[in-house]
Amino acid sequence: MDHPEMGLCILVNNKNFHPATGMSYRSGTDRDAAHVVDTFRTLGYMVKPYNDLTCKQIVDVLHNVSKDDHHKRNSFVCVLLSHGEDGLIYGTDGHVELKMLTSFFRGDKCKSLAGKPKLFFIQACRGTELDSGIETDSASDESMCQKIPVEADYLYAYSTAPGYYSWRNSSDGSWFIQSLCSMLKQYSHKLELMQILTRVNRKVTEFTSCSNHPDFHGKKQIPCIMSMLTKDFYFPH
Repeated sequence: MDHPEMGLCILVNNKNFHPATGMSYRSGTDRDAAHVVDTFRTLGYMVKPYNDLTCKQIVDVLHNVSKDDHHKRNSFVCVLLSHGEDGLIYGTDGHVELKMLTSFFRGDKCKSLAGKPKLFFIQACRGTELDSGIETDSASDESMCQKIPVEADYLYAYSTAPGYYSWRNSSDGSWFIQSLCSMLKQYSHKLELMQILTRVNRKVTEFTSCSNHPDFHGKKQIPCIMSMLTKDFYFPH
């Protein structure tokens, strides 16, 4: 890492929703939020948690952060805990497009983060499909580049695949955030980020839903990692 600070970690933890949205109370999300705060502070980030934000408040928080001076920071992290649909995240009063939120940090709009990793971790449903599972057997050229794509150096780690439900335990928190924080703590000083996230995927596959409702019993989940990073990402020792 070339800069003195790891960077900011913005955490949006939405638990309560306006009745008009039809969205339910998200039990267990405070456990997720506590795990995120502890994990990313341990990794050296300045964590700023926000609770129960409206759509406008989410937009305002991220837009304002994108206007910050990030020159002394190595990266940027955003963790969103809420209800969602594919391409959408819910504020307490409705939904907002993820693309709009992440676009604030494009290289042409947030120049102090250009060329630096921008990591988005999204714990939210992306649809209503359920996964029933299946049984199985067991360097010198860089300095010459004067331009980079504006969409470069993003990483999106979604809790589930497109179109699918994302599972959350009312007492322990979501499968994805539990696994993410556990694997970051275990491997942050040993492995590159994509290797860690592969282990997060594996960890989530070890969970199976348990429900009194037959349609929701015995279901599985797999996170979805989309990387536009242009360099390996190692946390400092």
